[in-house]
Amino acid sequence: MFLTPEERKYPMVHAIEKRISVYSQVPIENGELMQVLRYEKNQYYKPHHDYFADTFNLKRGGQRIATMLMYLSDNVEGGETYFPNIGSGQCSCGGKTVEGLSVKPTKGNAVLFWSMGLDGQSDPLSVHGGCEVLAGEKWSATKWMRQKAHQ
Repeated sequence: MFLTPEERKYPMVHAIEKRISVYSQVPIENGELMQVLRYEKNQYYKPHHDYFADTFNLKRGGQRIATMLMYLSDNVEGGETYFPNIGSGQCSCGGKTVEGLSVKPTKGNAVLFWSMGLDGQSDPLSVHGGCEVLAGEKWSATKWMRQKAHQ
């Protein structure tokens, strides 16, 4: 679910968005509404890019330049965030050993990654996915940031 524009005004949500803005150096107004996700056992998200290939979405604040993925739950087995094109070793993804880099979902932690390079071009290395949840529930919140103010 996406938070509503009214929920975005809650002091706690505003504080989180301000912290993301300071850390990423992307203005608050460039952020989309936060999305909260729940993955149950056997659920996953196939590898994808967060940047857009269509003109419709680009009209609402430009390209997505960065993503902040925040982990909201503990006691989940699997459910790693997986970057198949990054790193030079092996990692765990939903109980399998794969090439790339993975981030274990730990409550209170977050990962910031960029969808565009400093040259303004989409970065194909930013492809990522959510590995299969083997046990428990994975809760996360995603904040996408755009080139300009999001509308």
